[in-house]
Amino acid sequence: MTDSRLVLVANAGDGSLSTFRLADGALERLAVTDGLTGCSTFAVDAARDLVYAGVKGGDGEPSRILTLSLDRQTGRLTPQSARDLAGGGMNYLALTRDGTGLLGASYSGGFGISCPVVEGVVGEPVSRIEFPNLHSVLPSADGRFAYFVSLGADLVAQYALADDLALVPLDPETVAAPAGSGPRHLVFNDAQDAVYVLTEFSGEVLHFTRDVESGALTLTDATTAFDTTKDLGHSEFGADPMANHFIWGADLHFSDGGRRLWASERTESTLGAVAVAQDGSVSAPERFTVTEPQPRGFAVSPDGAYLVAAGERSTTVSLYAVAGDRLELLQRAETGAGANWVRFV
Repeated sequence: MTDSRLVLVANAGDGSLSTFRLADGALERLAVTDGLTGCSTFAVDAARDLVYAGVKGGDGEPSRILTLSLDRQTGRLTPQSARDLAGGGMNYLALTRDGTGLLGASYSGGFGISCPVVEGVVGEPVSRIEFPNLHSVLPSADGRFAYFVSLGADLVAQYALADDLALVPLDPETVAAPAGSGPRHLVFNDAQDAVYVLTEFSGEVLHFTRDVESGALTLTDATTAFDTTKDLGHSEFGADPMANHFIWGADLHFSDGGRRLWASERTESTLGAVAVAQDGSVSAPERFTVTEPQPRGFAVSPDGAYLVAAGERSTTVSLYAVAGDRLELLQRAETGAGANWVRFV
């Protein structure tokens, strides 16, 4: 068997995680792990075969971060420990410092946290920050900085990470995104001297240059990431994008050695590749691929050869071969209801 790796997909509607094996250009579903109510984000510690999943509370149960162990042969995920959360569930989780720290962003609660992790057990938060509708968070590769994206306040909040993982504000603490753009997800380039943010309401990729020593961000340029031929309107907070035919940006991932940024848009259910020039500047996609209905989450394989997309209004995921800015559909595979988060392991 060649080209074998695992793919995890969160199915928020079913409260489950599907485990697939990708081998020889095909997906095989190995297992479905249930009991993960409303799971819409998870982070993977591949070195330890641990998965940290954000689950919503219900019936008197609090929201939690669950630690699950991954059996790579069977695909099963087994709960190991849980960290209860006060004030809302996580919409984004990210590991830092070789799996010894965990960052989280809560959209409904409007707060972000940093927590120590010891042998897979998530400790009490050592820091908590508050901004409206925090949608994502990522650390720098060296574990010295962390960046939280606030959709509600149109900003990126930037922090140094102290030795104990405390969040120390940079000066300034926040960097503005365009008013009403609704910044959502972010990614770093390999050189760590640029951060790219996809906006939900305006459907843009924002390019921030980054000082690798101070960690400070500066908004440099932007481009559209949605199909402008579809007459989509600029979205706004609280509006129904589908009913109003508004832009509805979602997820963002690098491919092609950092030369392209794939972005998903949910109203027209498209994937498009933003071009990234040598100087880091961005330009709009030249073509779009219609994919799973309402594609909230997708992922690109580490070697850039494959893309797996999930749709919130679908029970399948699509597997594509990636060739530059083109996608070739290879397979659709059953996963579960409300699929919204995809990661290669």
